[in-house]
Amino acid sequence: MAGKIGFIGLGIMGKPMAKNLMKHGHELCVYNRTQAKAKELVEEGAVLCETPAQVAARCDIIFLIVSDAPDVKAVLEGENGILNALRPGAVVVDMSSINPNASREFYQTVKAHGGSYMDAPVSGGEQGAIDGKLTIMVGGDDADFDRVKDLLLCMGRVAVHVGGIGSGNVTKCANQIITASNLAAVGEALTFAAKAGVDPRKVYDAIKGGMAQSAMFDSKFEKIIGRDFKPGFKLDLNIKDLKNVLSAAQAFGTPVTLTTDCYEMMMMLIQQGLGQDDNCSIVKYYEQCAGTEVKEVQ
Repeated sequence: MAGKIGFIGLGIMGKPMAKNLMKHGHELCVYNRTQAKAKELVEEGAVLCETPAQVAARCDIIFLIVSDAPDVKAVLEGENGILNALRPGAVVVDMSSINPNASREFYQTVKAHGGSYMDAPVSGGEQGAIDGKLTIMVGGDDADFDRVKDLLLCMGRVAVHVGGIGSGNVTKCANQIITASNLAAVGEALTFAAKAGVDPRKVYDAIKGGMAQSAMFDSKFEKIIGRDFKPGFKLDLNIKDLKNVLSAAQAFGTPVTLTTDCYEMMMMLIQQGLGQDDNCSIVKYYEQCAGTEVKEVQ
């Protein structure tokens, strides 16, 4: 068994990811800003730390997954942050989805403090985190990837070393371009069918085995038709990811027309107070425009 592993951030994604590390026999030191979220892990044997610095003082490998770059910066560089107690040669594996340019800045900062930093964002949503079947996209140095790969595979079905630092979050941005556009297309198609008076379930059954089938269509159809918008991935977090895409695309000089459209649709819904809903609630944009609702036909 490896020595204690640090894990910071025990939200919708982080908690089940940490649990999967423990299921594979790893001892964890954990920190979360809201300590109550760590209770279940502590009851199962994890050591609760009061600050990120306490995690860093005890662990040579530290995973973190928080909301965005300012949160990563606070965990790393804050008054009680990781860098105040980083062990020489320790590696910080940042699994947050952030702007790739921010990842590159954090890499330099951690290197200056004698450690290593990798960006390793994930895809697969809450269920993928629970099942240990996340897709993990990794940027960083070769030696660091070799050091943490087996740990990553405790949380994901695949971990791909894409390239140097920032490559993981470039890949995650590409992933979000495809998934957001796909999600919008699912909402548009189902609303179109419902407005035309055709049973959306029969439409799904008819086309799911053809070229229109997708993981997004399969995973979100039952939630949409059942009007279940309990978040697996919140609109608020999805819009954050799309902001990262738009910011990075501007820096790289790349057109992202479909992403811009998805961003505007999601922003409209967030302004209506739906930010805590699952991202499949993008269907409500089309429903409002069409004056109809996608639901089970009795």
